[in-house]
Amino acid sequence: MKAVIVVDLGFGDSGKGTMTDYLVRTLGARLVVRFNGGAQAGHTVVAPDGRKHTFSQFGAGSLVPGVRTHLSRFMVVHPGGLRREAEVLGRDLSGVTVAPEALVTTPFHVAANHIRERRLRHGSCGLGVGETVADSLAFPEDAIRFHELSSPAVLRRKLLRLQSRKWSELGPDPVLESATVADEWIALVGSLGVRVAEDVFDETVVFEGAQGVLLDEWRGFHPHTTWSTCTFDNALSLLEGYAGEVKRLGVLRSYMTRHGNGPLPTEIDLGLDEPDNHTGPWQGAFRTGWADAVLGRYAIACCGGVDGLAITHLDRVRPDWQMCTRYKGGDLQVGPWQDLEYQSRLLEGCEPTYQPFSLDGFVEALGAPLWFESWGAGPDHKLARAEEAVVTPAA
Repeated sequence: MKAVIVVDLGFGDSGKGTMTDYLVRTLGARLVVRFNGGAQAGHTVVAPDGRKHTFSQFGAGSLVPGVRTHLSRFMVVHPGGLRREAEVLGRDLSGVTVAPEALVTTPFHVAANHIRERRLRHGSCGLGVGETVADSLAFPEDAIRFHELSSPAVLRRKLLRLQSRKWSELGPDPVLESATVADEWIALVGSLGVRVAEDVFDETVVFEGAQGVLLDEWRGFHPHTTWSTCTFDNALSLLEGYAGEVKRLGVLRSYMTRHGNGPLPTEIDLGLDEPDNHTGPWQGAFRTGWADAVLGRYAIACCGGVDGLAITHLDRVRPDWQMCTRYKGGDLQVGPWQDLEYQSRLLEGCEPTYQPFSLDGFVEALGAPLWFESWGAGPDHKLARAEEAVVTPAA
């Protein structure tokens, strides 16, 4: 029995989904647990038979028959999005379970998210995840938990308070002024048919992270961060008492990417076609940069180390590829926990230096063992490199 935790060491979009799919197949796991974030995830997987899906709330191993998804208490669940994803996959929701205390996003959170983003242009996926988390902290008595979806009277009372509060704060909006949205949403969630289940695991399981450590709510570079803990911490908390072996896998591209605003020290337009990453109406442009081992080392330190690395998108590397292995000012230091002022200043004045890219040189600069190379989106494009990796290396 084994648990593998998959975490993105970048700004997201590093290939967590393809590694989750690969690990499910090679380990024979039949359960994927989502342990942070919400419906803003976009984890693209290509199956050996050519099927392709960008996973949002279903676990990225779900193209394998019989694989189940569990949304843990650290997830922010979008019920309408979950139903729509099931329809696209041609699946019912019988293979999905949700922890009773998982937060739930409502149409009023999404509407408020859109209003704020139009005004502030902070950078958002526009799905109300951050708005939901912020509300749960400011007004915990009104937070909707997944186990309450079967209680229409409770939902209606909380929804109407939420709607009134958002309207008073943010002003006129078709959703915030609607007399029917609350009842329509209550009817939708009442027919969802997803089972409630506690966060208890007694089998081989893959834990699939979302976003990336460099976007972490406390360790990312404020204010361009997410309302989510993106390190291994949530998964390790869920695994307290687990009887099997636990391994921590950090995933990083062979070049840097970032969706939307915020610092990207090695930024350069690499001229790459990114069919699964576009400029979005809420997130903004998809940006690229040279591989950055300094940020990689910082992310690993924020995580308390990793057991192994997966370097992805190696099929994109060209002979002129560069990498940054140091900044002229030295490495980034992990500062005091929850010190957002420190995080906002951390990348000020940093000056990368470059050398030609090589996989072995990049891994050496990261200072952690290479477990997997990924040369494409499918499971047959993965290569296990180390004897201590969680699957047997190829001969």
